[in-house]
Amino acid sequence: MGQITPFTAKVKASLREDLLDSATRLLSERGFQGLRMADVAAETGVSRQTVYNEFGNKEALAQAVALRVTADFLDGTAAALDEAPDFLDGAHRAVRHILDRSLRDPLVSSILTGTGAEDMLPFLTIKGDPVLRAATELVSRHLRGRLPEVPEDTADLYAETTVRLTLSHLLLPSGTVAEAAGAVTAIARVLLTPYLSTAKERS
Repeated sequence: MGQITPFTAKVKASLREDLLDSATRLLSERGFQGLRMADVAAETGVSRQTVYNEFGNKEALAQAVALRVTADFLDGTAAALDEAPDFLDGAHRAVRHILDRSLRDPLVSSILTGTGAEDMLPFLTIKGDPVLRAATELVSRHLRGRLPEVPEDTADLYAETTVRLTLSHLLLPSGTVAEAAGAVTAIARVLLTPYLSTAKERS
């Protein structure tokens, strides 16, 4: 068996990403039932056997797509929080990111809400709750980093409340994305006023 060189590993990783890119586009357009390994191969410019060698079967390919989409979604949420000048602005940006991404990406919407999951990703092993838990932990961790005076249980309560409220706006929109982001941020301001005041005094 030949030794795997850094170059070979890089090429293999690039091929896997190309296959996942193609599968993501096809899943978004056709759903799981319409996804064919041969189409993924053709769109990527490789043989069908190459796709099977990399992922094994269609279910594993769909799960790999879902894991990558979820990781990218959570990374974007973290960036929205971290790049903001203050916590409230970060909360507003994060809500907008979640809603905007979900509205334009049927895979993200399916993962978060289960809507269309029967056709999009029926074999998905990371359905809604684990993703929501990861998002809640992300928000709570960010909040404690920005406002260290906030007790851990308060941070967890705030994070779960706002993540679920954001999800409710996704499921039952009552206004624009900007309005939803404003509403969630207003709740942050009410719940965290004492700690926000302390942070302002400290700065």
